[in-house]
Amino acid sequence: MAQHGLSLRHRLRLTLHAVRAGMTRFVGNRPWVAGVAGTLVALAMSILTAVEVGEGRREMLEHARQTSQNLVSIISADLARNVEIYSLSLQSMVDAARNPDTWTLPVPARQAMLFDRATTAAFLGGAYVVGPDGEVAAAQYDDANTTVHLDDREYFQVQQRNPAAGLYFSHPFMSRLRGGKPSIALTRRIDDAQGNFAGIALVAIRIEYFQHLLDSIDTGEQGSVFIGMADGTLLAHKPVDGRDIGGSVAKSPTFLPMTAHDSGSYVSVSPVDGVRRIFTYAHVPGTPLIVAIAPAVDDVLAPWQRRSHVAAALTIAFGAVFVVVSWLLAFALRDKQRAQAALLRLASTDPLTGLSNRRMLDKRLDDEWKRARRDNRPLSVLFIDIDHFKRFNDTYGHESGDEVLVAVADCIASVARRSVDLVARYGGEEFAVVLPDTTAQGAFAVAEQIRRKVESRVIVRGHEAPQAVTVSVGCATARPSAADFANGLALLAAADAQLYVAKNEGRNRTRSAQWDEYSTAQGASSTGAAL
Repeated sequence: MAQHGLSLRHRLRLTLHAVRAGMTRFVGNRPWVAGVAGTLVALAMSILTAVEVGEGRREMLEHARQTSQNLVSIISADLARNVEIYSLSLQSMVDAARNPDTWTLPVPARQAMLFDRATTAAFLGGAYVVGPDGEVAAAQYDDANTTVHLDDREYFQVQQRNPAAGLYFSHPFMSRLRGGKPSIALTRRIDDAQGNFAGIALVAIRIEYFQHLLDSIDTGEQGSVFIGMADGTLLAHKPVDGRDIGGSVAKSPTFLPMTAHDSGSYVSVSPVDGVRRIFTYAHVPGTPLIVAIAPAVDDVLAPWQRRSHVAAALTIAFGAVFVVVSWLLAFALRDKQRAQAALLRLASTDPLTGLSNRRMLDKRLDDEWKRARRDNRPLSVLFIDIDHFKRFNDTYGHESGDEVLVAVADCIASVARRSVDLVARYGGEEFAVVLPDTTAQGAFAVAEQIRRKVESRVIVRGHEAPQAVTVSVGCATARPSAADFANGLALLAAADAQLYVAKNEGRNRTRSAQWDEYSTAQGASSTGAAL
């Protein structure tokens, strides 16, 4: 079992090594991939950061809306609870006032009967029973001014005209009973035994109560919060912006959406100061009151903006560094690739003639031999030797000898010009040519063309008489699938043997050998003038 596990680990390690090597070769052959990949990674990082920043913005706005909704719910619940208490107090006052015995009692007992359930909240302006003529018939506090008439008040007239008015909220007014302090009234109608109008029960609430509910709410530097009535009458506002309490905002575009639903949230620009705010509102159940909180969008997003600026700066900085490093790596890989290619060329190129060297010849000959055997195609090799080159070097010097080598190499390369042909310097004054998919007749023709071109073009001057340079060529052709040769080097040795035949026959000639499927040698030769 352990041996099996070790084998698996070994295979996995080999697989990872192969994948890593493959990726290295891929990137090495395409160095721009590193730069593009780095740029794409930096771009992906920027996109992800932008998405996260956008999500953070949405969460900040949603958090502000939820916070506003919670505050609106708290204020609405406080208002609804107090209104319910006031409503119960008024109903108790109505019941006591409709009892004729109540009015026969002494004043202290009558006040206790009428107002024993009336609330004593801090912002209560007082509880009153007002007769059908508008005069104050009874007051919760002894110091109340009961000589004033209230029959011209809105809350009195509504109850007088409408038996089904129920609990009525008045608009703000300046109280006549408490020295002109701003107040609103909650009233209920009192009917006599015959159902005729017999006055009203009244609870006055100082307007400071609504402002007190808003004072503890922090809406930011540009935010606002207000309590108003369904018809747009303003009861309290923070911050105070110069609009009078009791004024109307019914036509304001920021208020109109609040009349369509019981609660909601929306974003709107205030026509007063041009600030964009998130309005969250709710109608107080059982009342005509509306509570709205509107923090400014800029105030809500201020912390997010600071964080997003830092995130954007860091993303840009790190992204730019990542892109620069990626492209530097790409350029480094490109330079390394070029250097490796140059080294490879140097390792496979003869420095004097610029032809392939012996190492490249051996590799290419092996590859072409395998390809010819696989495709069942002929492969030809030429072996070329400059005639009497040692004597030429001794006579004219090595510098002239090098010139001859370069000239002969140019002649050979100009004849064997197919992309699949390979011309190599075998060593000293010897050259080899590999001719894939070439018959013996074709190889012989190429060899003769090379021999004649060298004889006619390579002329040594500057001495007593111009001297022509000649070469001897040996050719060998075989089909690897049918020949007895083990490899391409054996075919090259056969061409070398034909070269020696040509030299023994007098030089400046071509000697060819072809092996058929029976591995028998057939020869041909051509002779030119000797050096």
